[in-house]
Amino acid sequence: MTLFVTLLLGLTLVILGLTMNWPWWAWSASGPLLLITALATYRMLRPERSEIGLSAPDLPLPEAQRQEHRITHVALPSCVADYDFSFSATVRWTVLDAPDDAPWVNAAGLAVEAVLERARSVAAQQPPNRSSLARHQLDGALATMRVDASGRVMAMAHSIELDLPEHDRERLARLSNVRKDEDVWEHERNYERSKRAYLGEDVLKDTGSAVVWWLSRNEEEVEGAVDRIGVFAQLSAAARNESVAPQFEHLVYRPGDRSDEAEPGETPLTPNDPVGTESAEEAEPPFPADSVLACFGISPDDPDRDLFATRLADVARAHGKHRAEAALRGSCLTDDRCDGNGEGYDPEKPAEDEYDGG
Repeated sequence: MTLFVTLLLGLTLVILGLTMNWPWWAWSASGPLLLITALATYRMLRPERSEIGLSAPDLPLPEAQRQEHRITHVALPSCVADYDFSFSATVRWTVLDAPDDAPWVNAAGLAVEAVLERARSVAAQQPPNRSSLARHQLDGALATMRVDASGRVMAMAHSIELDLPEHDRERLARLSNVRKDEDVWEHERNYERSKRAYLGEDVLKDTGSAVVWWLSRNEEEVEGAVDRIGVFAQLSAAARNESVAPQFEHLVYRPGDRSDEAEPGETPLTPNDPVGTESAEEAEPPFPADSVLACFGISPDDPDRDLFATRLADVARAHGKHRAEAALRGSCLTDDRCDGNGEGYDPEKPAEDEYDGG
């Protein structure tokens, strides 16, 4: 700025000198005048020296008191009664301007109350087993300075900790396991109830339904279905607590029939005996050992088939049903007490492990 003013003044003097034809002494006097004007302009535009720079060096100022307070282990309610969170946090606040006639207040108390009220509203909506999630939500809810209800302070919180006591966590874990087990048991019971209803009200509704159900699972064994009509008639009648329909009575095996009991010294008839006489053909159809085992869910390739058939044969022997016993032993594949088709078995020979009635 000083240079600009000096140049401007110099140009002005030159123009005036040329216009007015100054003598030589006027030109000589204009030089000192221009210099004096430049110095005056510099002094006028120079910034004044700061008084702070001339003062003594600053002394160390005392550290300002931080307006914050740590609260620990404050119980906050969850959404489940009797399960309280343990809340800890550092509360920070700022005192707001108040009128001259306003009463004195405890800013720390107002700030803590405001933070706890905000924390309670968040924690009361969270389940007790979600303490980690609730802690993160409190981090966001208390991270902003907000004016308290009295309007005297603005408060926030940081370094938040939220936890559930150990004994409450263990109790909730046990309750959760019990509920899960109860759900599984309820589903299993519903499944069993549905299965019983399906068997009793659909499959075993009558003999025809039982035969059709068996054929739907064994489409290639039509003759097997015919052989099992008597068994299905008994099963369907037993499922309804009724007697066998008259049209199926001639197909039902009756334990009291004379043909079941062989005379002493006479080999009982079995389903696998060759049909060589008219008496064997006219007496009764052979005992359906395979059908009886199938009714118990024992398939021909079941590894427990021989053991199950042997035990049923022991039961038949204990009740004097030698024909049924021989047929069941004849259905065995590896039993040492029969030869695989019921031949050679002596009903008078005592069994190795006699049935005890239990």
